[in-house]
Amino acid sequence: MNRLRKGNKMQNLLPTVKFGLKFKMIGLISLLIVGIFIIFASFLHTFISNTIEDQVGKRALSVAQSIADTPQIKEAFQLENPSSVIQDIVEPIREEIDAEFIVVGNREGTRYSHPKPDRIGEKMIGGDNERALQDGEEYVSRSTGSLGLSIRGKVPVQSEAGDIIGVVSVGFLNEDVQSIIANQSQSLWITLLAVVLLGIAGAILIARYIKKLLSDMEPEAISDLLLQKEAIMQSTHEGMIAVDNEGIITMMNKAANNILFNETEQKRDYAGKSIREILPHTALFDVLENGESQYDKEMILGESIVLVNLVPVYREGTIAGAVSTFRKKTEMEHVTRELQQIKQYANTQRAQTHEFSNKLYTILGLLQLNQYQQAIDFIKKEKNIQQERSHFLTQNVADPVVQGLLQGKINQGNELAINISIHPDSQLNHQYHGIKQEALITGLGNMLENAIESVKQNQEEDKQIAVFFTDLGDDVVIEVDDSGPGVTEEDAPYIFEQGYSTKEKENGGTGLALSRHIVHQAGGEIMLEEGEMGGACFVLIIPKNGGNTDE
Repeated sequence: MNRLRKGNKMQNLLPTVKFGLKFKMIGLISLLIVGIFIIFASFLHTFISNTIEDQVGKRALSVAQSIADTPQIKEAFQLENPSSVIQDIVEPIREEIDAEFIVVGNREGTRYSHPKPDRIGEKMIGGDNERALQDGEEYVSRSTGSLGLSIRGKVPVQSEAGDIIGVVSVGFLNEDVQSIIANQSQSLWITLLAVVLLGIAGAILIARYIKKLLSDMEPEAISDLLLQKEAIMQSTHEGMIAVDNEGIITMMNKAANNILFNETEQKRDYAGKSIREILPHTALFDVLENGESQYDKEMILGESIVLVNLVPVYREGTIAGAVSTFRKKTEMEHVTRELQQIKQYANTQRAQTHEFSNKLYTILGLLQLNQYQQAIDFIKKEKNIQQERSHFLTQNVADPVVQGLLQGKINQGNELAINISIHPDSQLNHQYHGIKQEALITGLGNMLENAIESVKQNQEEDKQIAVFFTDLGDDVVIEVDDSGPGVTEEDAPYIFEQGYSTKEKENGGTGLALSRHIVHQAGGEIMLEEGEMGGACFVLIIPKNGGNTDE
């Protein structure tokens, strides 16, 4: 199948599109990647933020617990000036853990420590001490104090008796926490950005590859071509079947369905099935194996005699499948019959001319040798033979087409030094028309042709063919017996199968299959029997009435 190429001629056939497939694929894949990037990045950023904030809160709470459990802190609450002791204890710890503040206060919320000493003695700000001072809870809170919004760990301070005497608050400023989050997220954003750029580059490569596979065609153009192809396939009168390289049916048009199957079978979907299961003798597998096209091959498909064309389909130099197109031979029966008769007449005339030329040279030789009487006797003899043969055929064969066929084959045999004799008791006064006449001509012609081919290689004295025909009774019976090698027991069961041949001949195995098919259509039979001359004996029987008559 020819690939469509870009060019001025093709531009007029393809629909105009605003954005090409390559642009659409790059844009859509890029949007998808960016969308996934935004969702994934937002999730990771939230996860990292929550994780860091949780870790900072737990750290603040752990430090606050340690300070609240320190004995010196608890004892300092009994002093007149607790801040003098507590400030010196917690400030080094604050600097060590890099906290923004560590504030220790009493039950009234008065500060005993603060990063800024001038704020010691003032009230704690934030309003989030109640749970620790009233309920004795340890917790993490987020609140705005004198230094700003911070994450705080709150732990109550209890006396030896278990009474709540104060609260410890360890805090990290929110902006410091956000700075940590930003530093941790920077590598994540760089990695994700690299993934996005790589994805966009991949989208460009994918778009180019797919566009190349589509022969640089746009989807709209492919859709239009598919519609046109479907319309062409379904509107044509020729049957079409396409298979892939494994013989699986990929397409079968309506005409093929009508030709091959009856109304019930036409409703079935044959796509995806092996052509060998449905039509074992299509020769499509031969085309797939050797890549050789076949044209105007006559064969039987289904219940019809068809003329078939078989063509391989190549993709990048490799056989990707095959296409079979066929048409019923019966649609051209009238023309075929006339051409067949003309061809038969031409063969007869050619054989007669050749035979007559040989006899003229014989007579000329006798005259040059002054053998006048022998020349006269030879002429009389040949005249009598011709007259007797013509008279016999005229008197005993009513159908002039059959007369011409027999005369032509006899002359063809004479040309090849083959003696074709007709039994003197033969008679065929019944004359057929239509399909029965075609069955008679096709069957008799193929039997004689096979007999001639069979005895060709024999010695000259052993090239014998005997013909007998009769129309006594309800049937016309014709026998063709030859002195050839015959048909072996192994070949006999398959001799009428299409494609099976005992001769090494291209496209062999068709004649007898076609003959049997058309004879069956006429209600008759063609059989192989044991011959009396050592070779094959074929018998053709066609009823005078009944069967699929066309009289």
